[in-house]
Amino acid sequence: MAVATLALHGQLLSFSNSKKRPRQKPWLPHKPNVLNSQTRTHFYSISCSSSSTSESPESNVETAEFYVNSGLQLFSKGRVKDALIQFETALGLDPNPLEAQAALYNKACCHAYRGEGKKAADCLQTALREYNLKFGTILNDPDLASFRALPEFKELQEEARLGGEDIGYGFRRDLKLISEVQAPFRGVRRFFYVAFSAAAGISLFFTIPRIFRAIKGGDDAPDLWETAGNAAINIGGIIVLVALFLWDNKKEEEQLAQISRDETLSRLPLRLSTNRVVELVQLRDTVRPVILAGEKEAVSLAIQTAERFRTDLLRRGVLLVPVIWGQGMAPQVEKKGFGVPRKAADALPSIGEDFEKRAQSITTRSKLKAEIRFKAEVVSPAEWERWIRDQQKSEGVTPGEDVYIILRLDGRVRRSGKGMPDWQQILQELPPLEAILSKLER
Repeated sequence: MAVATLALHGQLLSFSNSKKRPRQKPWLPHKPNVLNSQTRTHFYSISCSSSSTSESPESNVETAEFYVNSGLQLFSKGRVKDALIQFETALGLDPNPLEAQAALYNKACCHAYRGEGKKAADCLQTALREYNLKFGTILNDPDLASFRALPEFKELQEEARLGGEDIGYGFRRDLKLISEVQAPFRGVRRFFYVAFSAAAGISLFFTIPRIFRAIKGGDDAPDLWETAGNAAINIGGIIVLVALFLWDNKKEEEQLAQISRDETLSRLPLRLSTNRVVELVQLRDTVRPVILAGEKEAVSLAIQTAERFRTDLLRRGVLLVPVIWGQGMAPQVEKKGFGVPRKAADALPSIGEDFEKRAQSITTRSKLKAEIRFKAEVVSPAEWERWIRDQQKSEGVTPGEDVYIILRLDGRVRRSGKGMPDWQQILQELPPLEAILSKLER
């Protein structure tokens, strides 16, 4: 008999790094830091085996915890519909907050796998609002890759960015921290806007009675035109300062939206020439990805042209990332389970307790550099297309046009343009990787 239990009260954390152990769906993948941490922490069910495996689940105590574990076992075998029933049953058994969070999150994964974006979004919204689910979990989980390519995810992400109804408060806070680093004097400017506006308002408060006295006239009445001029200066100053304050707020929201898009971009997966799947964030400081998005003929021609400058482009760390419009809509081969294929998932260095150390180690980086060639293949094309179309909208470009996007070594967007790139111009623009300018770009 196989009995699955979960150490909820002790909150036992277990990391699986053994190649012999099959990859299982985590009870709940928890991201302690939305934007800066790539460590993937998992709650795993603990299995105890005995000689008999034919006993029915009814022999176990039917608690929310039991049904969550049972659902995880089912969908790890590809039985998505049965797993969904288990998670729904767990939610009907008065679960504690941790059990409810896990049931809702994994139920959302089931709906995402079945292409039910609205139902998946509803589950995630409830988990975010009522059970303190971290939005970074949704961003980073490969099991939700199909959901992240849907309009429902865009709506959920926008709500999280704005911090509406307690959704994604921590996510917006982290975005604002990055924004403050990139624009350190915004807070100082706002302070002066408020202070000077208050000073102008106080001055205007005392000037208005003087205007009435000047209008009435009299021996001690102030000069009307001088007083009216002072009032006009105060009013004009208040209008200008308020306009600057609102403009700064608008720029901050645009910056937060760009940081959010950059974070989404960093989590997009690529398949290298060695068939290894990595997230774009893992290539930082190593390559300058050049995204070529458009019709197949235009992208293919751009790649053929780039081959003539291959050696010089490689010296500058250029990695071609072709994205063909409509490729994400192509029918996919039906698979069991969730997320990327198991062989690809096992190759993801972002999974594991010691990712930070391994990602920074010289050995890992040298191996990764050896695997990088001239061109990479996108994984989850629909997710890539959605990001590119969002980027086009933010820059005033009609979504669906042929575009290229050049990234910096630190992963941020360097520049973009319509059509396909002029490779000779790029060679003049990008310094070699060993140059001082490239080191400053990291």
